[in-house]
Amino acid sequence: MSLPHPLPDAVVELVARRFRVLGEPMRIRLLDQLRGADATVQELTDAIGASQQNVSKHLGILLDAGIVARRKEGTAAVYSIADESVYALCENVCGSLQRQFASLANVVGGNLA
Repeated sequence: MSLPHPLPDAVVELVARRFRVLGEPMRIRLLDQLRGADATVQELTDAIGASQQNVSKHLGILLDAGIVARRKEGTAAVYSIADESVYALCENVCGSLQRQFASLANVVGGNLA
């Protein structure tokens, strides 16, 4: 699918909204935890070391954005990744950061990577 350029204002706003959702470190941690396996709020709370209230708040934002999905298993809500493309974006950002660190390390003669 090819988008027109320059991007229409509505598309620009949607892209910016997605970046705002992903711009919170706690949400990146949650997505990283869900990469390995689906998890309950309690499992995510234990893995990340944050309060249940904080984890639930951020999961709600990710759910509203369509990035994660939620299903009920007994009395527990289990979260999973709904939009796998979020990982490609994270990999692109991490790869870019690695290249920047390597380039900086070459300039200063150290090893920052």
